[in-house]
Amino acid sequence: MTASEAQTTLLSRIEDAGLNASAPPQQRWIDGWLVRFSRGKAQRARCVNAVAQGRVPLDQKLDLCQSLYRQAGLPMLLRMTPFSLPANLDDALADRGYTRHDDTCVMVCTTLPDLPEIGLPRDHQLSAVSMEAYAHIVGAFRGTSAEAIQAHAQRLQASPVVYQGYVMHDAAGSAVACAQFAVEDQMVGLYDVFTAPMARGKGLSRRLCAFLLRQAALQGARVGYLQVDAENHPARSVYAQLGFTDAYRYHYRSPPSPPAEVTGRL
Repeated sequence: MTASEAQTTLLSRIEDAGLNASAPPQQRWIDGWLVRFSRGKAQRARCVNAVAQGRVPLDQKLDLCQSLYRQAGLPMLLRMTPFSLPANLDDALADRGYTRHDDTCVMVCTTLPDLPEIGLPRDHQLSAVSMEAYAHIVGAFRGTSAEAIQAHAQRLQASPVVYQGYVMHDAAGSAVACAQFAVEDQMVGLYDVFTAPMARGKGLSRRLCAFLLRQAALQGARVGYLQVDAENHPARSVYAQLGFTDAYRYHYRSPPSPPAEVTGRL
C-alpha cells in the first residue's frame, strides 16, 4: 500500500468512526444513504449521509428523503464529504439549487502517544459526569432548547460507541469548560468542546483536551480526530497546538425554498 493509499484508508476509517459516534436512534437507510432525523442540535445527527451509490434515480431518492424529513417535522440536510456517493453528488445538488453552508474541517492527530502532559490550572477541578448530565451542562452553555438537550442525551446514552464526558470547575465551583471523547478501534474523537464565555482566553480548552487525549491514549487510542467549524480559527489554533492538522472538509446542502404562494383578490 502506498503512502497515499494508507492516508486515504485512514481518513475513511475516521469518517466511519465519526458516523458511529454521532449515530442517533432515529435513523434509517434509503437506497444506500444513511438518513438521520434526531431533533438534537448536532447537524451530523439529523442529516443525509450519502455513503453508498444506490440504484434509485437521484431525484426519486431526494423525494424519498424529503418525505421522511417532512414526516419528522425537520428540514432536510445533506452532508457532503470527499466520500459521498455518487461522486458527482455535490455538483448535482448545486445544479438543482441546493444551497451550501456550514463548511467544517476534520482535523487529525497521528502523534497521540507523544502528546506532552499539560497540567490543569491549580485552582480548577475536573469531574467525570454521566451522559445525561453532560448533555444538560453543554446545552446550558450553548443556550440549547430543552427538546434538543433531551435528544442529545438520548443519542449519547444510545450511542454504539461509549462516550466519556468531563466538566471543569473553577475555584468558586462554577462550570467553566467541558469536553467529551469516544474511543473506537485505536481512534479517539473529541466532541462538544466548549468553554464558557467568561472563562475564554485562559487556555482552559487546550488543557482540557490534552487531558482527555492522554486518557484516551491510556485506553489504547493512537489517532485523534475532531470536527470544527472551518471559520473558527481560534479553536483550530488550539487544536493545532495539540498536534492536529487539517485532513479533509465537509459541508451541508439544503433544498431550495419553495416559491411563495401568491395570494390576493382579483
